[in-house]
Amino acid sequence: MAEATAPSSRSRVRRHPERARYEAQLVEAILDESMICHLGFIADGVPYVVPTMYARAGNQVYIHGSPASRMLQSASGAVDVCLTVTLLDGLVMARSAFHHSMNYRSVMILGSAREVLDPAEKLTAFERLVEHVCRGRWGEVRQPSDKELNSTKVLALGLQEASVKLRSGGPNVPEADQGVSVWAGEIPLRTVALPPSGEDQPNSPAGSHIMSYTRPGWTAPPQPGG
Repeated sequence: MAEATAPSSRSRVRRHPERARYEAQLVEAILDESMICHLGFIADGVPYVVPTMYARAGNQVYIHGSPASRMLQSASGAVDVCLTVTLLDGLVMARSAFHHSMNYRSVMILGSAREVLDPAEKLTAFERLVEHVCRGRWGEVRQPSDKELNSTKVLALGLQEASVKLRSGGPNVPEADQGVSVWAGEIPLRTVALPPSGEDQPNSPAGSHIMSYTRPGWTAPPQPGG
């Protein structure tokens, strides 16, 4: 694991700092595994947090939508935004109500997003978004037309201010709970793809990327309970 970069004053994790990580590899692994982010921004003085799809390309993430989108209009330019991603890995069942918890991996990114105007980069963003959802799909489908590209706004947000917060392992068992006769442990949770369903197309059978669909996986490093 490469040495972590020093966090900025804004991205430093303050609550449970022992759960914080700042290595770029961990940030990228979580972003690559998840599929939905939440983008926080302010429009007309009102804070909003909107779920949307995204894709990572190197040290930045792409988000896209309609040019009329309030989210994209408000998030582009010199204003700061906050993008978060969370993967839920398990439910932590303790012997006391207070020590119940969840195992998770999360990323928070701060910064200003730029609008992607270069047609070649915009097409690359489309490819990354499709491949992020289903690897191998881009090469099979019809590519976006100029009209479709022009009717879509794409923003790029750098990973310069990014932090990871995660938890793994079992519950805390303080001395007061040692004699409590109740089961304690973890209920692991995983995202599992079910068999695909769709149109019966004998001349266009589903490829292996559809029939054997999986998501990238990553195992979190051990963390203290709590």
